[in-house]
Amino acid sequence: MEVYRKRTIEKSLNSLLGKCPVIIITGPRQVGKTTLLNHLAATANKKINYVSLDNLLLRSQAIEDPELFLRTFEPPLIIDEFQYAPNLLSYIKIKVDEARKNAMFGDGKEVGTLYCLTGSQVFQTMKNVSESLAGRVGILDLYGFSERELEEKEETIFLPKIEELKKKDKTKTKSTHELFEKILNGSYPEVNNDGGRDREQFYETYIRTYVERDVRQLINIKDESKFVKFISSIAARTAQEYNASDIANDVEVDSKTIDEWTSILKNTGLIYMLQSYSNNNIQKAIKRPKIYFMDTGLACYLTGYMSSETLEKSAYNGAIFETYIISEIIKSYTNNGKDPRARLYYYRDTNQKEIDLLIFYDNTVYPVEIKKSANPGKDAIKNFDIANKFGMQVGNGIVLCMMENILAIDDSNYFVPIEYV
Repeated sequence: MEVYRKRTIEKSLNSLLGKCPVIIITGPRQVGKTTLLNHLAATANKKINYVSLDNLLLRSQAIEDPELFLRTFEPPLIIDEFQYAPNLLSYIKIKVDEARKNAMFGDGKEVGTLYCLTGSQVFQTMKNVSESLAGRVGILDLYGFSERELEEKEETIFLPKIEELKKKDKTKTKSTHELFEKILNGSYPEVNNDGGRDREQFYETYIRTYVERDVRQLINIKDESKFVKFISSIAARTAQEYNASDIANDVEVDSKTIDEWTSILKNTGLIYMLQSYSNNNIQKAIKRPKIYFMDTGLACYLTGYMSSETLEKSAYNGAIFETYIISEIIKSYTNNGKDPRARLYYYRDTNQKEIDLLIFYDNTVYPVEIKKSANPGKDAIKNFDIANKFGMQVGNGIVLCMMENILAIDDSNYFVPIEYV
């Protein structure tokens, strides 16, 4: 029997319940959005109705007669995969406004949370959300399991402040082989639950379902094989700067099509675009974002890696290691209801000086390097002094690596084991 695994995001979800009339949970397919809300419904102290627009009859009703649909299914109501009927949002707005008006001038009954929505296509829905539900909605992003969720450890946003890191509970120390096995499996619940599905079979089905159900709804693909080749090309470039022209040459389509297809991957949660950092104090910063797959298992499947031994020995190992760490850090923010886009950047300039990650918090910047090594050497922090040009306070720098314990490099920089993420 499958047992529910607690998610960090529950705390953020509970903080919104009762305060936001509408709560939206977005994220890729199969990361546990429905399971999370079913758990909410099962443990709530009052009945919460549930409906999924994967059901074609219900979807048809929601599209053709949204008013009747919302009258049929009384709030509080969970609407799964609501992106199939985006016109529902304007009718939900009417319901929310009526409840607020009644609370103010009628029976005084609190509005609370009326609707919880899940969607795997931010691309279509967020524009409608911002237009229809401004001031009425709380939005959370969910990805696959983080390592801390899998180990049932407390998960807070990742900050490199060394005095805080030293107090943190480490995850299990892993050998290189164990780590690459974990990277190969990825973070989707179906692969990681007890008695989980065969990894290769799961990802093969996932890609087919993704193209048929998500991508086809967003664009008219004339050649599915080219789109799959495109996703594989992006996976091969994880942890690299985004260059549409290079990818276009690989896939044999134009750059404009690559930009459109990349936007779909981004807005369906498969990839994250880490923006480069620049300001008026630095003149030579490169502006292109870096691409990261949010699930390393999917990236490995698309690039043809079937065993952790082959992956560990490959030229891909450094990029996929960095992708694993960056995705874990991103999840630490989204799982705690924080938007990583305002906090996480990377730096590279025309002199080829680079810092893998910059974390901004409380008007302080923390430089971070990521090294797949147990002994990276002091050269790993050679570019950290660039942060002094940003015009703000600079915190301690860290090198996330395979070392077993935290070790000072100098007065303000440290080697930190990846188990502290």
